[in-house]
Amino acid sequence: MKRLLIGLCALPLLAHVGSPDVFYESEAGPYHLMVTIRPPQVIPGVAEVEIRSASREVRQVRIVPLPMTGPGAKLAPIPDVAKPSNEDPQFYTGSLWLMGTGSWQVRVSVDGARGPGTLSVPVPALSTRVLGMQRALAGLLIVLGLVLALGVVSIIGAAAREAQLPPGKEPDALHKRRARIAMAATAVALAAAVWLGNSWWNAEAGVYAGKVFKPLRLETNIEGGNRLVLRLEDPGWLTRQTDDLLPDHGHLMHLYVIHVPRMDRVWHLHPSLTGPATFTQALPDMPPGRYRMYGDIVHASGFPDTATAEVDLPAISGQPLAGDDAGGAGPPLEQADYNRNVAALPDGYRMVWERGPEVFHARRPYEFRFRVEDAAGRPANDMELYMGMQGHAAFVTPDGSVFAHVHPSGSVPMAALAVAAAADGSAGPHAGHMMTMEGRPPAEVSFPYGFPKPGAYRLFVQVKRGGRVETGIFDARVEN
Repeated sequence: MKRLLIGLCALPLLAHVGSPDVFYESEAGPYHLMVTIRPPQVIPGVAEVEIRSASREVRQVRIVPLPMTGPGAKLAPIPDVAKPSNEDPQFYTGSLWLMGTGSWQVRVSVDGARGPGTLSVPVPALSTRVLGMQRALAGLLIVLGLVLALGVVSIIGAAAREAQLPPGKEPDALHKRRARIAMAATAVALAAAVWLGNSWWNAEAGVYAGKVFKPLRLETNIEGGNRLVLRLEDPGWLTRQTDDLLPDHGHLMHLYVIHVPRMDRVWHLHPSLTGPATFTQALPDMPPGRYRMYGDIVHASGFPDTATAEVDLPAISGQPLAGDDAGGAGPPLEQADYNRNVAALPDGYRMVWERGPEVFHARRPYEFRFRVEDAAGRPANDMELYMGMQGHAAFVTPDGSVFAHVHPSGSVPMAALAVAAAADGSAGPHAGHMMTMEGRPPAEVSFPYGFPKPGAYRLFVQVKRGGRVETGIFDARVEN
């Protein structure tokens, strides 16, 4: 069978590419909470935690970090008390040390007028960079080190030259020669100590550099004209495996395929595992061009990964979309309207973004609300759950440096929530990866998320109605 290598481009970032902050909205007992966690860039490091309560009945919020799995998941240390805001008593903040690389959870305990409540938020803890020393500080330390070294050499020389002389007697040639020898030996010893220290430092830095996150590489091939074959290639990061994947909403991989640079077409596909670290997907009809791919997976520890690729495809004569696979089309990026809040859907329906007049700022949590209505403006009455959720959304930058797959509960994969629930022995509201509700879902859906940096973004929002998945495409511009 003909095999065509069509490209490979892995971006050096973690799951939710370029969007490390964690957003989670759920119930802690009788209290509705919106939790934002900003993990550190290096491990060990300090994570910043923000919690907003929808209820004024909360009296105290406590937070504690725990490993997702293993004995440590059941042995919680003494929690820290989150500090309430002076301006907003329903807003709490705190800081937590994450001491090791891997899957962690932040357990939030609430006490209030309606009793206690608890929820756990999975957090991937990993180093994404090696922090360098500031030049000014490095220069200052070099100067201070030289002064210290010269001082030590001078002290040793003075001791060898004059320490044993009677008061007032000048050192003779022998004592001066002895001082020069002692000073030279001291300088050599100090140079050797600096060299050994530098060697030790470089060795430790090399060990730490091995802990800096390395993304899975996504190798892509086309077979038989319309069969996409994806292979996960591990560049060797710690002890990560590619055969320990958990299903998330019933699928081992969620693959977003976006036509670039226009970003006018998007597909949300679910390749099947057909071999070791190998997935296969029958493609639908696709025009020729360049495509950016994001493959979301979750490891058995609850740790999420996103493998990426950018490929050139010929025209694909494929198969109709089936099951949970879906696609959508919208205006090309050069026609982006950053004030538009309505996206046309098939059959005369439309999706409305209740965005309001606000200006978006980076690194602030927002609630993105959308509603589906018919041509007369009436709420759609045939809504269905899509893979157990009211909807799915993707927030993507034109250059591909940011990609976040978000649910109505936030950016946390449901499989990771299930791992956290199993660790603490609770069922958890999302442990089964599915929402539960009586009757049909409402015609509105919301997503908690915060843009990680300023710039332009395209939003792909997917809901299911009348047995069909429909996609609304919107644009946003974000300021500092």
